[in-house]
Amino acid sequence: MPELLSPAGNFEKLRAAVLYGADAVYCAGQMFGMRSAADNFTVEELYDAVKYVHARGKKLYLTVNTMPHVQEYPMLRKFLHDIRDAGIDAMIVADLGVFTTIREIIPDMEIHISTQTSIVSPASALAWAKMGAKRLVLARELTMDEIREIRAALPADIELEAFVHGSMCVSYSGRCLLANAFNGRDGNRGTCSQPCRWNYSIVEEKRLDQPYPIEQQEGVGTFIMSSKDMCMIEHIPELMECGIASFKIEGRMKSAYYTAVVTNAYRLAIEAYQRDPESYKFDPAWLEELESVSHREYGTGFYFDDPMQNPQLVSTCGYLREKAYFSTATEYVEEEARAIADMGVAMETENGRLYRFIQRNKVSVGEGAELISPGRIGIPFTQTEIYAPTGESLDSTPHPSMIYWCRVPFEVREGDIMRAASGKGLEVRAHDRLK
Repeated sequence: MPELLSPAGNFEKLRAAVLYGADAVYCAGQMFGMRSAADNFTVEELYDAVKYVHARGKKLYLTVNTMPHVQEYPMLRKFLHDIRDAGIDAMIVADLGVFTTIREIIPDMEIHISTQTSIVSPASALAWAKMGAKRLVLARELTMDEIREIRAALPADIELEAFVHGSMCVSYSGRCLLANAFNGRDGNRGTCSQPCRWNYSIVEEKRLDQPYPIEQQEGVGTFIMSSKDMCMIEHIPELMECGIASFKIEGRMKSAYYTAVVTNAYRLAIEAYQRDPESYKFDPAWLEELESVSHREYGTGFYFDDPMQNPQLVSTCGYLREKAYFSTATEYVEEEARAIADMGVAMETENGRLYRFIQRNKVSVGEGAELISPGRIGIPFTQTEIYAPTGESLDSTPHPSMIYWCRVPFEVREGDIMRAASGKGLEVRAHDRLK
């Protein structure tokens, strides 16, 4: 069965990934990762993160996949020395200089070759394998047939990894200089500001104060460089059968809710196929789960399409917000339960049991909700009773990160996520520019 590899932009997202079915997570330190705008991990947090995932039988891969300039190498060498004893399972690398520096400082480190290197042929794959790479993260521009050919040309112990879900880039395997040209933010060193998603105007040199909007759709703007998001949930059999060892989910800058829901959906689909490939049937509920997270229009990347024939561009300049993330179930606290009982409130009735949650967004009595658990899609219910930890009845939970107790008509486990049952939060909105 292939590995399910999930993004971990910080410790909260790492815990969500592990709880909801990831076999491994990938993350970055404070430097040298391609998502510098994510929270990322300090050196101390990396040591703690490795201990956390290993205690649960999972793996952690560290992205060191920027292209450092000469003045950055002293910092890179210090960073590698600082983390050499953390127990990281592999490092994801895109630059040959970084590759050789890791080999020098941490000789036994397993190295995975990043998608930034644009591996699109058996010849390129074999070259990296001969250099000692254990895994190759394939370019996103490959078709399923091309992946099979690469797999057939490689030794059996060399693994292939491929993205199956998340944001796509209009530039070849993410190698782009647009942001560098516009605002000095080098996308190849982790600071892309996504100018491909911006709206543009034309100005005539003598009328600079009269910009003319470029409109692909009237009143909406243009999106000639904005790619669809990849979603391969409906094609698990094809993915399983073409020799990919690791299914990768993009999204280190997305929310913990995104990490949990997407990981959970792909875990359900993979295990359904594994149980009985012959009678496997796609469940539309898995796609419905993926529709609940923040995303642009979905497509299948280039697995089935030639980039020159179908560049996978969006047809509307916006993305779908995720469903409102209400709260997360926390540990049971006996003292709070006694305080609630002392106020005359029964912990368990025919309408359900009281469970403890930490608030993420305001929720009110009478509001519809759904509860997501690892290995289970959202189950709807209505919030009929909410209580403070001291036992007072509440109409709502207005304060960020407040603890509250809510009656739920079925079992709740620590780490379960409560979200809106309706379309609350699901409006389409324009892209935010990264500042």
